[in-house]
Amino acid sequence: MQQTDSALARLRALIVDGAYAPGQRLTETEVAASLAMSRTPVREAFRALVADGLVRSAGRGVQVVALDRESLRHAYEVRSALEALTAELAARRQAEGRIAPADLADLTREAEQAEAATLAGRFAAAVAYNRRFHRRIAGLAGNPVALEALDRLWDQIMVSTRATLSPPHRPAQVNSQHRDLLAAIREGRPDDAAAVARAHVRDTLGEGDH
Repeated sequence: MQQTDSALARLRALIVDGAYAPGQRLTETEVAASLAMSRTPVREAFRALVADGLVRSAGRGVQVVALDRESLRHAYEVRSALEALTAELAARRQAEGRIAPADLADLTREAEQAEAATLAGRFAAAVAYNRRFHRRIAGLAGNPVALEALDRLWDQIMVSTRATLSPPHRPAQVNSQHRDLLAAIREGRPDDAAAVARAHVRDTLGEGDH
């Protein structure tokens, strides 16, 4: 199981980071050799990645999947709903005194790092920090089902859009929305947090910035 988990984590990272591009075919033998492990954990990792929608079965191996335009729009619609939910839940938990100050400090740091990277033009870093910021919010929501679903969606969206990623057209708006979202959660305003999170994802889809 440990080798299977390792193979899955490494393969997922390679796919999401773009080392294996959409449409590329992967075989157990080739991947096992590149990861320096046996074919059995690779085979199990393939099965898990098929279930997550990152690859599809293709003969003796798998093929990396990219969502088509309509499927990508559907993914963003679900992401919008889930991020609104997790922001609302995080703000409600904060209002109830169930979030530790240290966790809020970590969330603030993630937002600051995303903003600094965006303003400095370090786009790849900004994308990574952006995901970490939103994932931390999902973690603070205390709903592992939503977090797991968002992880799968974020992976699918990243694989499907990496080739067309571009810096945000309105970086000031992105950073402002992050600050508004952070404030709504910190001040325990669930409705506001949900509204900002939903608008943020919809604006992202509208601009094509991911």
